[in-house]
This record gives sequence, structure tokens and C-alpha cells, in this order.
Amino acid sequence: MRLNWVEAGQGSPVALLHGLFGAAQNFGTVQKALAAAGHRVLALDLRNHGTSPRAAAMDYPAMAADVAETLAAAGALPAAVLGHSMGGKAAMMLALTRPEAVARLVVADVAPVRYPPRLRGHVAAMRALPLRAGLTRREADAALAAAVPEAPVRGFLLQNLRFETDPPRWRLGLDGIAAGMPAIEGFDGVPEGARYEGPVLVVAGERSDYIRPEHHALFRALFPNARFATVPRAGHWLHAENPEGFLAVVRPFLAD
Repeated sequence: MRLNWVEAGQGSPVALLHGLFGAAQNFGTVQKALAAAGHRVLALDLRNHGTSPRAAAMDYPAMAADVAETLAAAGALPAAVLGHSMGGKAAMMLALTRPEAVARLVVADVAPVRYPPRLRGHVAAMRALPLRAGLTRREADAALAAAVPEAPVRGFLLQNLRFETDPPRWRLGLDGIAAGMPAIEGFDGVPEGARYEGPVLVVAGERSDYIRPEHHALFRALFPNARFATVPRAGHWLHAENPEGFLAVVRPFLAD
């Protein structure tokens, strides 16, 4: 599947892969900064997100194949690949299945492990939202509040609800995402004995629990050259919560 991408800058290629419910636009600040640092930066919409095609499967081998096909079509291989959360798992899978396509790898606040099904309620709430004519953002926000009590998270989710149409419509393939949540939560499909020997930077948010000390051995088993860094004053959305802190560790690694 060929994905939609947004491109900026010239130089060595860097691919940016967003997390669940995200889109290429989530990396606006990071993309601009890396383009200014001398990189050709391609921010991709993963399948069932943004304006990329919809599909029933949401497993990581399929997502990694999408990224490889898209970067090949863009003439951007090999590329440094930076992925956040779900995009980080897709980036890891790409490195493990197509190592020749990945010049170096940045994994942002996710580990190669199965996570609890804590986001399934978000998907169910979005699917249950009645998309009627005249629906306002305030009404949509109120309808999601019981399932998604954190106002910033609701705001993030509602970035995907397009009010330019009446009734509004989701810029997400919610049916495919809902069916694919078990695959998204896990990390299945790694070929037996697969390892990526290239340079790897694993970046955690100081206030996040997605990467724990016991995960470091799992990273090193798959990525023997992994190094670890922490972004201060940031949680899971580290590139948005502290973009300068995030760039302070990522920029030198990409320029190394």
C-alpha cells in the first residue's frame, strides 16, 4: 500500500511515523526542524490514518511493508526512520524485516512488547459518536468525555473529526483500527532470529511508563547497537510536549 506523505527539506532522507490516532501533521515542529538541519523529511500517514488508504489489517508486518513501498516510490531509501508509539513499532518491524531499507532507527516511547488494551474504549467511543448534521465540536467533545476523561486526549482525537463536511466525518479508518487493536497492542510477526545491526536510539519520556528498565534487554536482543535517552518534562507524546528536548537528543543522532 502506498501511503500519503508530506515532505520538507533536502538532504539525507528521514521518515517520520506517527502513533495511533495520529497523522503526518503531528510531526510539524519536528519535521521543520529536521528539514532545517539538512534532511529530506517525509512524514507519512500510516494505513487507516489521515488520507492514506483504508485496510482491514493493522499488523506491523503490513504497516512496515507500506512504509517500505512508499519510501521506495519516493526515492528515499535507505532512510533514517523515526517512529512514535504505534509508528515506533512499525519502524522496528521495518528494520527487522527490511534492514537494508533503514539507515538508522529512532524509537520514540514504545517497546517491542504487548501493551494492555487500555485504548479500546477510545475506539469504541469514536465509533459510537453519532455523526449527525449540525454536530458541533463542543457536542462531540461532550459525547466522548465519559470514555475519554482527559481533555487534551479528547482534543487530540477530535483533530481527526473533519467539520468541513456536514455531517462531520472521521479522518480515520475506525473499523479497521477497531478490528486491529489486538495486533496494534502486540508486536507479532518478527521473523525468527531477526536482528537489526544498525544504529538505534530509543527515546523515552521522563513521565511515561511505556519504556521500562526491564525492556532494555528486549531492545538489545533485537537491536544490539541500541542506545537509550530520556526527554525531560515529557510524557508519552514527548515530541509534542517537549519538542526542543526531543530534538536535542534526536538531531545529533541523525547527524552522526
